[in-house]
Amino acid sequence: MQRRDFLRLLGTGAALGVMMPFAEVLAAGSVTMPGNTGANGRVVVIGGGMAGTTVAKYLRLWGGTGVQVTLVEPNPTYISNIFSNKVLTGERTLTQLSYKYGTLTSKYGVKLITKSVTAIDYVSQQVTLNDGSKLPYDRLVIAPGVAFDALPMSGTAAAQAKVVHAWQAGAQTTSLQAQIKAMTKADTFILTIPAKPYRCPPGPYERACVVADYLTRTAKTKGAKVVVLDANPGIQAEVENFTYAFNNIHKNITYVPNASISSIDANTGTVNTSAGAFKGKVVNAIPPHRAGKIITDNPSLANVGGRWAGVNVLSYESALSNIHVIGDAAATTQPKAGHVANAEAKVCADAIVHLLRGEAVNPSPMTNSACYTPITNKTASWLSVVYRYDPVTGTMLPTGNGVTESSGINKDNHDEMLKWFSSLMADTFA
Repeated sequence: MQRRDFLRLLGTGAALGVMMPFAEVLAAGSVTMPGNTGANGRVVVIGGGMAGTTVAKYLRLWGGTGVQVTLVEPNPTYISNIFSNKVLTGERTLTQLSYKYGTLTSKYGVKLITKSVTAIDYVSQQVTLNDGSKLPYDRLVIAPGVAFDALPMSGTAAAQAKVVHAWQAGAQTTSLQAQIKAMTKADTFILTIPAKPYRCPPGPYERACVVADYLTRTAKTKGAKVVVLDANPGIQAEVENFTYAFNNIHKNITYVPNASISSIDANTGTVNTSAGAFKGKVVNAIPPHRAGKIITDNPSLANVGGRWAGVNVLSYESALSNIHVIGDAAATTQPKAGHVANAEAKVCADAIVHLLRGEAVNPSPMTNSACYTPITNKTASWLSVVYRYDPVTGTMLPTGNGVTESSGINKDNHDEMLKWFSSLMADTFA
């Protein structure tokens, strides 16, 4: 898909207030690799998640042969956080959520280096890899995702090892799945939610729903309870649908707002919070988030509370010239989520292509935040919001009426969710 076609279709989707066609559009266009478009330069991308992979792909699609793109990612396989809650209930496997970078290299000509970056030299514009080699760049894009704070926890090493967040799909997901499977009808599953901002605002509430659904559907755990301890004053996304789900669909869920963690006793499964002490068989504690280490190790980049990278959302350029930060690590008014990371990556790619041509960037970019949420193993809800750049505040602001929630929780949404996920992942990795 050419840059002008994507931007035109995004504008159409925003005007109509639709979500699913927008997600389908991302992967629907025919791929035509352009020749030299007048954009010439070396772009190094650090991080091969939803943001980094997308920006690498679209820099080549829109920039053409003159834009040399190198993706630095130490892991040869990306495991999607989207849908990883379904691994906990046995509806998906980590293998089904695993994606490789072969198409990115063979189809789009991106160079992949499976190493990690140990240093960035902003003056000479080069990055150092863990083997000591150096990569020069004209533009650097950093997309490291998030890191997690340590939780105040006591107990034996073995007990503490069982208190996982599983907010990064992988080994912890498997560990939490096994703990849920071992529960009985007399047990309680405790889920803690950190104060915002955290990755995927609806995600913890979704997890509460799918775990509660699994416990109810499984004979040996029917009657088990879910307690949600939320450090926030209320539900952070899809308020109407999650409130309905907690009160009417999953009556085994107890939701507790304003419950900030003070300590966790891993030996007894006790979570002490500002709202009281709660004890569970399984404690799934999601810690507070911050930008990935490569950002927080550099104060000039982590210039928002020492935790996040401030950026100019017209290009996602950071406080350091020629260095862009996209995805969850960037401090913007948009949510931290996979669909948003994909959209931010396209705005960034478009801007870099213009900058490499010596042109001005698009003065009015738009992005879309869309997310489907499984509520049971057969039903789902969704939310959508379109953002447009506001020159007065210098931020991305919701258009129209802001966030739109689905009018109900049903099977049709669940079916559409599967299409949305396939389209999004194809647009990123295929």
